[in-house]
Amino acid sequence: MALKSTLMSAIGMDVKKKSAPKADEAVEVKDAKAGDAHPVEKKKDSIMSKFLNETKNPPVAGDLVEGTVLALDKTGVYIDLPPYGTGIIFGREYLTARDIIKKINIGDSITAKVVDTENPLGYIELSLKEARTALIWTEAEEAIRNKTILELLVKEANKGGLILEWQGIQGFLPASQLKAEHYPRVSEGDKDKILEELRKLVGQRIAVAIIAATPKENKLIFSEKNHEEKDKGKIIEKYKVGDEVDGVVTGIVDFGIFVKVEEGLEGLVHISEIDWALVEDPKQYFKINDNVRCKIIEIKDGKISLSVKALKPNPWIEASKKYKKDDVVKGVVIKFNKHGALASIEEGVAGLVHVSEFGSEAKLREKLELGKTYSFKINLFDPKEQKMALSFVDKK
Repeated sequence: MALKSTLMSAIGMDVKKKSAPKADEAVEVKDAKAGDAHPVEKKKDSIMSKFLNETKNPPVAGDLVEGTVLALDKTGVYIDLPPYGTGIIFGREYLTARDIIKKINIGDSITAKVVDTENPLGYIELSLKEARTALIWTEAEEAIRNKTILELLVKEANKGGLILEWQGIQGFLPASQLKAEHYPRVSEGDKDKILEELRKLVGQRIAVAIIAATPKENKLIFSEKNHEEKDKGKIIEKYKVGDEVDGVVTGIVDFGIFVKVEEGLEGLVHISEIDWALVEDPKQYFKINDNVRCKIIEIKDGKISLSVKALKPNPWIEASKKYKKDDVVKGVVIKFNKHGALASIEEGVAGLVHVSEFGSEAKLREKLELGKTYSFKINLFDPKEQKMALSFVDKK
């Protein structure tokens, strides 16, 4: 009722103010033709229409409104919401927003959410707490649109990623959305090792962007690399497969080394691409901050794969000139695996002695010892595919 009265009185004041015609308006009535009998009434109608068109629709439950604090007491906060009337924060809404209300003074401009427009006393019931939450989610959506970068503290870690907090809302940063320098470089996806690496980031502040916001689920998703993808794409465009690049070793893991090619671009040299010889521990070849020259062997899905051995002479080319099928050669046993024993004929050229020749892995290990040299016959030799199969000759 109060809302309705306020609107009606405001409209009435305007009409009253405009209803008395001026002298020229009176002449217009006098000289009007019979068919144009009511120009003054028409003018009144146009004023009314203009007022109604310029007046915003009255707020409804769920709307955010802004007004000036008129008064505060121990039970409520009164807010001026012209031209609709007075808003009130009281009861449960007053109690849940006490921490916010403590900081409010008369004359402050505040934003609140409409809870009810049909208060028995004629007030528009408001909520500060809900308004604050609504504003936060609006801000989150704006941050997504603008790709805003936020410096946030890492609160916790789990096997899937990191927990961050923004505006009092906890959000998740998946490990897949970490940039290269923070990504857990763990072989074979060992979840316990991944968690161990992620925990090293707890307590640090990192730059992230919000990539998804779901208010109904109170859920935020962050990305540390999302804002870099565009720049990274531009960087990668400068390179092609076959290019030789200089870089710096930034990480060493069981399965290879990470090499920084330039700011914002890092590539992996897989363990199989470090050297032509068998590599079991990349740390025996490189250390962090080593300068290294590599060849780009693949560009896929925004990632580059590198090779160090591709810039070294291929020993299989020379071997193709010296060996052929059925030759008997000397080889050193360098490794055992589930298929048999690997014997090196020369640096970078090795063949497999299959376990089936011995009947069992135990018998194979009885006959062959790591580091010892034996005679072998070449059963298969394919230099192009870098494959060689051997059979043990000294079977005594």
